[in-house]
Amino acid sequence: MPSLDFLLTALVVVLIPGTGVVYTLSVALFLGFRAGVWAALGCTLGILPHLLASILGLTTVMHLSAEAFHMLKYAGAAYLLYLAWKLWRDTGAPGIHQAARETRAGDIVVKAVLLNLLNPKLTLFFLAFLPQFIPVHATSPLTDLLTLSGIFMALTFAVFVLYGLLASGLRGRALGSPRFLAAMRQGFAGVFAVLGIRLALAER
Repeated sequence: MPSLDFLLTALVVVLIPGTGVVYTLSVALFLGFRAGVWAALGCTLGILPHLLASILGLTTVMHLSAEAFHMLKYAGAAYLLYLAWKLWRDTGAPGIHQAARETRAGDIVVKAVLLNLLNPKLTLFFLAFLPQFIPVHATSPLTDLLTLSGIFMALTFAVFVLYGLLASGLRGRALGSPRFLAAMRQGFAGVFAVLGIRLALAER
């Protein structure tokens, strides 16, 4: 059973308005809720290769020494702080008008998959994110990793669908509010910074 900490942290991570969220919002705003669902599905599928790559590496990491494990956690904390800094500085909302040209379900899904598939930082993120939620004396860490990965993907799809629903309802009003997206990015940057510090200070 996943911990409450994992569920809350995963929810915060999924809620962060990154490229996938912006794309889902833009598709739903221009093309409606159904198109937003296809975008959410594509974004969810796009993180699968990164999760698998992380799992393949983590099954080995889980058997390394405590010192190596802590080094990985410090690297993960540094990455989370870097991501917070990037989110704080990035106040744009790219891709909105380009997404409006995507009309077919297949086009929407492929574009969404590529958005996440071509982002190499996702693998590093999951490599830093997943280990802290595996019990120290887990009898089957691989099973735990697969379970957490499946839950993360389900949360991703559900939250992105919700974003699409909200965007399709707001439509024109949301399109005219780039400051709103900027405020969300900066707010979540603060959350990422807190998570990074917490990870650096946490004991295994």
